[in-house]
Amino acid sequence: MKVTKENKPQAEAQLMYVVEQTGTELVVLPRYMQVTPMDLQEDVRPDHQHSSLIPSILQGRVPVQKAFERGVKLICVTAHYVTADLDEGPIIEQDVARITHAQSTENYVSIGRDAESHVLDRAIHAHTHYPTFINWNRTVVFPASPGSHRSERMG
Repeated sequence: MKVTKENKPQAEAQLMYVVEQTGTELVVLPRYMQVTPMDLQEDVRPDHQHSSLIPSILQGRVPVQKAFERGVKLICVTAHYVTADLDEGPIIEQDVARITHAQSTENYVSIGRDAESHVLDRAIHAHTHYPTFINWNRTVVFPASPGSHRSERMG
């Protein structure tokens, strides 16, 4: 179900029902650019992932065309835990994808989605396979060496 302003309360109630009935410990919300209900934030650790175009003035819901016209060279992808503030949660995993002037706006979208899937895979893998905790506003994942939580499947 696509969540809209009109059906958001019902969609969130349905999600909370499933979480409660199944004992869910992690809810993954890719590209869910909305604040989640406090009940969900308190009961499980929601994981949100999205890409943004660098420079930071283009972050968030920006038309890809504007980034293309500005000559953006990097797409930054972030997976983070959800907090009451939109896109402010402790970061679990990040990556960047380089783009060039030779690529079209369609390429920007495709490259961003590919990078998002890799980052999301690594974030879920880190959360489910390694000790993970929040220290202030930082996510700590053990083992602490960069890339050590990647599985052979993920590269």
